[in-house]
Amino acid sequence: QLVESGGGSVQAGGSLKLSCEPAPYTCMAWFRQAPGSEREPIGLISTLIDTSRMEYANSVKGRFTISRDNAKNTISLQMDSLTPEDTGMYYCAARIQWECNLREADFEYWGQGTQVTVSP
Repeated sequence: QLVESGGGSVQAGGSLKLSCEPAPYTCMAWFRQAPGSEREPIGLISTLIDTSRMEYANSVKGRFTISRDNAKNTISLQMDSLTPEDTGMYYCAARIQWECNLREADFEYWGQGTQVTVSP
């Protein structure tokens, strides 16, 4: 069971940092779901030995950063320059297989989500 934390309310232009644990999986990702919309991918982190590859959706590229802390066994999602369009429920997901992409159906484990609300 994955557990997300760090959600909350912030004004536009602000920042939030989400965390997800545990994070022992090679392939982990963040998704979000806005009210009335389908869940969409935000980005992933794939770590093999000491090398991590990150991939981001165009909508968050340059504003969001995914990282991994092996000592804490967590991954994080640093969100900067937030806009009201970033409002939604944010989910952490993990895939057992080493092959890593942003296809939602490929992820076997999911957290319950943490709410992020960005006001104008």
